[in-house]
Amino acid sequence: MTAGTRLAGKTAVVTGGSSGIGLAIVERFAAEGAAAHVFDLQPCPSSAAASSRRVDVSEAGDVASAAEEILAQGAVDVLVNCAGVSHIGTIEETSEADFARLFDVNVKGTYRCIRALIGSMAARKSGVIVNIASIAASAGLANRFAYSMTKGAIVAMTYSVARDYVTTGVRCVSISPARIHTPFVDGYLAKHYPGREAEMFATLSATQPVGRMGTPREVADLAVYLASDEAGFATGTDYPLDGGFLRLHG
Repeated sequence: MTAGTRLAGKTAVVTGGSSGIGLAIVERFAAEGAAAHVFDLQPCPSSAAASSRRVDVSEAGDVASAAEEILAQGAVDVLVNCAGVSHIGTIEETSEADFARLFDVNVKGTYRCIRALIGSMAARKSGVIVNIASIAASAGLANRFAYSMTKGAIVAMTYSVARDYVTTGVRCVSISPARIHTPFVDGYLAKHYPGREAEMFATLSATQPVGRMGTPREVADLAVYLASDEAGFATGTDYPLDGGFLRLHG
Protein backbone atom coordinates (compact mmCIF):
# COMPACT_ATOMS: atom_id res chain seq x y z
CA MET A 1 0.00 0.00 0.00
CA THR A 2 1.08 3.57 -0.62
CA ALA A 3 2.11 5.54 2.46
CA GLY A 4 -0.70 7.81 3.50
CA THR A 5 -3.44 5.48 2.27
CA ARG A 6 -3.13 2.39 4.47
CA LEU A 7 -6.26 3.30 6.45
CA ALA A 8 -7.99 5.35 3.78
CA GLY A 9 -11.74 5.54 4.25
CA LYS A 10 -11.68 3.80 7.63
CA THR A 11 -13.24 5.09 10.82
CA ALA A 12 -11.43 4.46 14.09
CA VAL A 13 -12.15 4.99 17.76
CA VAL A 14 -9.09 5.56 19.95
CA THR A 15 -9.52 5.63 23.71
CA GLY A 16 -6.95 7.61 25.68
CA GLY A 17 -6.18 9.47 22.48
CA SER A 18 -5.40 12.85 23.99
CA SER A 19 -1.82 12.21 25.10
CA GLY A 20 1.15 9.89 24.88
CA ILE A 21 0.78 6.70 22.87
CA GLY A 22 -2.91 7.30 22.19
CA LEU A 23 -2.27 10.74 20.71
CA ALA A 24 0.49 9.36 18.50
CA ILE A 25 -1.92 6.68 17.25
CA VAL A 26 -4.57 9.28 16.45
CA GLU A 27 -2.09 11.34 14.45
CA ARG A 28 -0.66 8.36 12.57
CA PHE A 29 -4.13 6.99 11.80
CA ALA A 30 -5.19 10.36 10.44
CA ALA A 31 -2.01 10.60 8.37
CA GLU A 32 -2.90 7.23 6.83
CA GLY A 33 -6.38 8.38 5.86
CA ALA A 34 -8.54 7.30 8.81
CA ALA A 35 -11.14 9.39 10.59
CA ALA A 36 -9.95 8.96 14.18
CA HIS A 37 -12.45 9.69 16.96
CA VAL A 38 -11.04 10.18 20.45
CA PHE A 39 -12.61 8.98 23.72
CA ASP A 40 -10.77 10.58 26.64
CA LEU A 41 -11.28 12.56 29.82
CA GLN A 42 -9.33 15.43 28.26
CA PRO A 43 -9.93 17.02 24.86
CA CYS A 44 -7.57 15.88 22.13
CA PRO A 45 -5.07 18.69 21.39
CA SER A 46 -4.49 17.56 17.81
CA SER A 47 -6.42 18.83 14.82
CA ALA A 48 -5.84 15.37 13.32
CA ALA A 49 -8.71 13.97 15.38
CA ALA A 50 -12.02 13.73 13.56
CA SER A 51 -13.77 14.35 16.88
CA SER A 52 -12.98 14.35 20.59
CA ARG A 53 -15.51 13.25 23.19
CA ARG A 54 -15.23 13.37 26.95
CA VAL A 55 -15.60 9.71 27.82
CA ASP A 56 -14.74 8.08 31.13
CA VAL A 57 -14.21 4.43 30.21
CA SER A 58 -14.79 3.48 33.84
CA GLU A 59 -18.41 4.63 33.38
CA ALA A 60 -20.56 2.24 31.38
CA GLY A 61 -23.03 4.98 30.44
CA ASP A 62 -20.30 7.20 29.01
CA VAL A 63 -19.00 4.43 26.77
CA ALA A 64 -22.46 3.35 25.60
CA SER A 65 -23.55 6.89 24.73
CA ALA A 66 -20.34 7.74 22.86
CA ALA A 67 -20.42 4.47 20.92
CA GLU A 68 -24.04 5.05 19.92
CA GLU A 69 -23.20 8.55 18.67
CA ILE A 70 -20.34 7.30 16.52
CA LEU A 71 -22.27 4.32 15.14
CA ALA A 72 -25.17 6.61 14.25
CA GLN A 73 -22.78 8.35 11.85
CA GLY A 74 -21.58 5.12 10.24
CA ALA A 75 -19.55 1.99 10.74
CA VAL A 76 -16.51 1.77 12.99
CA ASP A 77 -13.69 -0.17 11.34
CA VAL A 78 -11.04 -0.02 14.07
CA LEU A 79 -11.08 0.23 17.85
CA VAL A 80 -7.86 0.99 19.73
CA ASN A 81 -8.06 0.58 23.50
CA CYS A 82 -5.31 2.78 24.86
CA ALA A 83 -6.94 4.44 27.88
CA GLY A 84 -5.34 3.35 31.11
CA VAL A 85 -3.97 4.29 34.49
CA SER A 86 -0.97 3.05 36.43
CA HIS A 87 -0.05 2.27 40.02
CA ILE A 88 3.26 1.68 41.73
CA GLY A 89 3.44 -0.78 44.61
CA THR A 90 3.52 -4.38 45.77
CA ILE A 91 0.34 -6.24 46.67
CA GLU A 92 0.68 -5.02 50.27
CA GLU A 93 1.01 -1.47 49.02
CA THR A 94 -2.10 -1.78 46.83
CA SER A 95 -5.30 -0.86 48.62
CA GLU A 96 -8.73 -2.17 47.68
CA ALA A 97 -9.45 1.26 46.23
CA ASP A 98 -6.24 1.23 44.16
CA PHE A 99 -7.03 -2.24 42.86
CA ALA A 100 -10.61 -1.34 41.99
CA ARG A 101 -9.58 1.86 40.19
CA LEU A 102 -7.08 0.10 37.95
CA PHE A 103 -9.43 -2.78 37.23
CA ASP A 104 -12.31 -0.46 36.42
CA VAL A 105 -10.34 1.70 33.99
CA ASN A 106 -7.88 -0.73 32.41
CA VAL A 107 -9.86 -3.96 32.33
CA LYS A 108 -13.50 -2.98 32.48
CA GLY A 109 -12.84 0.04 30.26
CA THR A 110 -11.41 -2.21 27.57
CA TYR A 111 -14.29 -4.66 28.00
CA ARG A 112 -16.90 -1.90 27.76
CA CYS A 113 -15.49 -0.42 24.56
CA ILE A 114 -15.11 -3.78 22.83
CA ARG A 115 -18.59 -4.84 23.86
CA ALA A 116 -20.10 -1.58 22.61
CA LEU A 117 -18.61 -1.88 19.11
CA ILE A 118 -17.86 -5.51 18.29
CA GLY A 119 -21.46 -6.44 17.48
CA SER A 120 -21.63 -3.93 14.66
CA MET A 121 -18.25 -5.12 13.37
CA ALA A 122 -19.36 -8.76 13.39
CA ALA A 123 -22.59 -7.84 11.62
CA ARG A 124 -20.55 -6.23 8.83
CA LYS A 125 -18.05 -9.13 8.80
CA SER A 126 -15.21 -6.66 9.20
CA GLY A 127 -13.33 -4.93 12.00
CA VAL A 128 -10.09 -4.70 13.92
CA ILE A 129 -9.52 -4.30 17.65
CA VAL A 130 -6.07 -3.30 18.88
CA ASN A 131 -5.56 -3.42 22.64
CA ILE A 132 -2.58 -1.68 24.21
CA ALA A 133 -1.21 -4.03 26.85
CA SER A 134 2.34 -4.05 28.28
CA ILE A 135 5.33 -6.31 28.84
CA ALA A 136 4.11 -6.17 32.45
CA ALA A 137 1.54 -8.75 31.34
CA SER A 138 4.22 -11.41 30.95
CA ALA A 139 7.30 -10.18 32.82
CA GLY A 140 7.65 -9.95 36.57
CA LEU A 141 8.17 -6.22 37.04
CA ALA A 142 8.93 -4.98 40.55
CA ASN A 143 6.31 -2.87 42.33
CA ARG A 144 3.76 -3.09 39.55
CA PHE A 145 1.29 -5.58 41.05
CA ALA A 146 -2.03 -4.00 40.09
CA TYR A 147 -0.83 -2.64 36.76
CA SER A 148 0.60 -6.03 35.75
CA MET A 149 -2.64 -7.73 36.73
CA THR A 150 -4.68 -5.47 34.48
CA LYS A 151 -2.38 -5.80 31.50
CA GLY A 152 -2.36 -9.57 31.84
CA ALA A 153 -6.15 -9.47 31.76
CA ILE A 154 -6.07 -7.38 28.59
CA VAL A 155 -3.85 -9.90 26.81
CA ALA A 156 -6.11 -12.78 27.90
CA MET A 157 -9.13 -10.76 26.76
CA THR A 158 -7.46 -10.28 23.37
CA TYR A 159 -7.02 -14.02 22.89
CA SER A 160 -10.59 -14.77 23.96
CA VAL A 161 -12.22 -12.15 21.74
CA ALA A 162 -10.08 -13.20 18.78
CA ARG A 163 -11.13 -16.83 19.22
CA ASP A 164 -14.82 -16.10 19.64
CA TYR A 165 -15.00 -13.81 16.59
CA VAL A 166 -12.45 -15.41 14.26
CA THR A 167 -15.15 -16.57 11.84
CA THR A 168 -16.91 -13.19 11.74
CA GLY A 169 -14.18 -11.22 10.01
CA VAL A 170 -13.22 -9.36 13.20
CA ARG A 171 -9.56 -9.45 14.18
CA CYS A 172 -8.31 -8.76 17.72
CA VAL A 173 -4.65 -8.25 18.64
CA SER A 174 -2.65 -6.54 21.36
CA ILE A 175 0.60 -4.61 21.56
CA SER A 176 2.83 -4.96 24.61
CA PRO A 177 5.32 -2.08 24.79
CA ALA A 178 8.23 -1.87 27.17
CA ARG A 179 9.05 1.54 28.61
CA ILE A 180 7.91 4.30 26.24
CA HIS A 181 9.01 7.92 26.67
CA THR A 182 5.76 9.77 27.29
CA PRO A 183 4.79 12.74 29.48
CA PHE A 184 3.89 10.16 32.15
CA VAL A 185 7.55 9.14 32.42
CA ASP A 186 8.70 12.74 32.74
CA GLY A 187 6.08 13.40 35.41
CA TYR A 188 7.06 10.26 37.32
CA LEU A 189 10.73 11.26 37.35
CA ALA A 190 9.98 14.83 38.41
CA LYS A 191 7.81 13.59 41.28
CA HIS A 192 9.97 10.78 42.60
CA TYR A 193 13.49 11.89 41.65
CA PRO A 194 13.61 15.71 41.76
CA GLY A 195 17.02 16.95 40.71
CA ARG A 196 18.00 13.49 39.47
CA GLU A 197 15.73 13.29 36.45
CA ALA A 198 18.51 12.93 33.85
CA GLU A 199 20.30 10.26 35.88
CA MET A 200 17.17 8.19 36.40
CA PHE A 201 16.07 8.66 32.80
CA ALA A 202 19.36 7.07 31.71
CA THR A 203 18.87 4.23 34.20
CA LEU A 204 15.36 3.50 32.99
CA SER A 205 16.47 3.71 29.37
CA ALA A 206 19.20 1.14 30.00
CA THR A 207 16.70 -1.49 31.14
CA GLN A 208 15.90 -2.08 27.47
CA PRO A 209 18.76 -4.02 25.81
CA VAL A 210 18.74 -1.59 22.88
CA GLY A 211 19.72 1.11 25.39
CA ARG A 212 16.79 3.49 25.06
CA MET A 213 13.09 3.86 25.63
CA GLY A 214 10.66 3.46 22.79
CA THR A 215 8.73 6.35 21.31
CA PRO A 216 4.97 6.78 21.00
CA ARG A 217 5.46 6.99 17.24
CA GLU A 218 6.97 3.50 17.19
CA VAL A 219 3.94 2.07 18.94
CA ALA A 220 1.67 4.01 16.60
CA ASP A 221 3.47 2.66 13.54
CA LEU A 222 2.81 -0.90 14.68
CA ALA A 223 -0.82 -0.03 15.43
CA VAL A 224 -1.22 1.32 11.89
CA TYR A 225 0.09 -1.91 10.42
CA LEU A 226 -2.10 -4.12 12.62
CA ALA A 227 -5.18 -2.04 11.84
CA SER A 228 -4.53 -2.11 8.10
CA ASP A 229 -5.50 -4.72 5.54
CA GLU A 230 -1.82 -5.63 5.29
CA ALA A 231 -2.22 -7.44 8.62
CA GLY A 232 -5.25 -9.40 7.50
CA PHE A 233 -3.66 -12.68 8.65
CA ALA A 234 -2.94 -11.36 12.16
CA THR A 235 -5.35 -12.14 14.98
CA GLY A 236 -5.20 -13.59 18.48
CA THR A 237 -1.59 -12.51 19.00
CA ASP A 238 0.18 -10.20 21.43
CA TYR A 239 3.00 -8.20 19.84
CA PRO A 240 5.85 -7.22 22.21
CA LEU A 241 7.49 -3.93 21.25
CA ASP A 242 10.16 -3.88 23.88
CA GLY A 243 13.67 -3.13 22.68
CA GLY A 244 14.61 -6.74 23.41
CA PHE A 245 13.46 -6.69 27.03
CA LEU A 246 11.57 -9.99 27.14
CA ARG A 247 14.03 -12.16 25.23
CA LEU A 248 17.39 -10.41 25.50
CA HIS A 249 17.33 -9.01 29.02
CA GLY A 250 20.04 -10.31 31.37
